[in-house]
Amino acid sequence: MEEALRLIASYSALALEAIVALIVMYGAFEALARMVERGLRREGRWSRRQIWLQFAQWIVLALEFALGADIIRTAVAPTWDDVGKLAAIAAIRTGLNFFIERDIYEFEPRPERASGE
Repeated sequence: MEEALRLIASYSALALEAIVALIVMYGAFEALARMVERGLRREGRWSRRQIWLQFAQWIVLALEFALGADIIRTAVAPTWDDVGKLAAIAAIRTGLNFFIERDIYEFEPRPERASGE
């Protein structure tokens, strides 16, 4: 039974890692297309900041899926070494995610406040 669970977890993690690759590739192609559009028109409707913000959102999504894949890989009969590696990977990915999301929040355009605050 444990071996069947390991196999299912392995294939599930592999599927999530494939999704991560697709997300990053899609985001990169989208950013590249918008940069080319911007370069050809000299003043495209997308600023560099908007392009970066959109790409950063794709990266954040990919990091979440990658962390899920790592958790699944470690879920079936982990050793202390596996748990330690997962903790390190989770800390790094969570840190990256935190800083990217903070940058997204800082750079995202927000409507002006209606009240006089």
